[in-house]
Amino acid sequence: MNPSSDALSDRVLQWVIDSAGGSADVLASERLQGGISSAVHGIVLSVDGTLRQLVLRQFEDADWIRREPDLALREAESLRRASGIAGARTPALVAVDADGTRCGTPTLLMTRLEGRVVLEPEDASRWLDGLASSLARLHAPDPAAAGGFPWTFRPYCDASKLDATSWSSVPDKWKLAADYLTARKPSFSKKFIHRDYHPANVLWDGSEVSGVVDWVNGCIGPAGIDVGHCRVNLAQLRGVREADEFLARYEEHAGASFEYDPYWDLVALIDFAFWPPEVYGGWTALGVTGLTPKLMGERLDAYLLGLLERIS
Repeated sequence: MNPSSDALSDRVLQWVIDSAGGSADVLASERLQGGISSAVHGIVLSVDGTLRQLVLRQFEDADWIRREPDLALREAESLRRASGIAGARTPALVAVDADGTRCGTPTLLMTRLEGRVVLEPEDASRWLDGLASSLARLHAPDPAAAGGFPWTFRPYCDASKLDATSWSSVPDKWKLAADYLTARKPSFSKKFIHRDYHPANVLWDGSEVSGVVDWVNGCIGPAGIDVGHCRVNLAQLRGVREADEFLARYEEHAGASFEYDPYWDLVALIDFAFWPPEVYGGWTALGVTGLTPKLMGERLDAYLLGLLERIS
């Protein structure tokens, strides 16, 4: 076995072997970069003489587990639900240790998809179109298919408590946005959503999307939240223009099934504004340079002003 697998305990490796079925041996493992909320390893197995590549995800944040003890179970059920969507490219669930009985902490084992994360594309327009079309496919099933899934959307932050005076150059505009959200509660068509859809959770094989990963936040909610979450990530990573182009591409692919409401963009944006902006660690882990907390704040302000113009 490759020495790099020493990062995983014997009990975890034994669970992987038991879960793989057949006569399995661990040939290698490596810590994967990009994720910041859990430990993720790529594992190569020999199962009855056939090579099999899997991904092991271990939830180790004690506070997160305390708040959401069903993390591993939720991702497992999200993967099962996503696998039934026509055209969706997602990992397949292999096994789950929902409460950590076998592995010591909630753990998930899934297939490994081909491809890599692309954050600095050579062709930005084609990249944005791929992001948009992939998300539209995930949202394509009829709303009636969203039933029977126990996890539902909720905002992460209370807009009424937002105070951006410590970092924003336009704190009065943030107050205006918070008041707008507090005063509205629009209805929406229920969809099964990813809830954390952004470029670092999308894999590419050449110029085509090969998969969408990190399904721990999957839930029933408005499609606009997935769109808005991706847009605010794009606004920070690359700028408002590309966030707007992503929206236009998504609207093209989703067609009449999607009716844009800037409300959901603002809900997603507020979650990023509660604390002084920072550069997302997943981006830097994947090699992105040149971003600063100051630039992140400036781009959030610019994105906010654009959304307020849409409302007015």
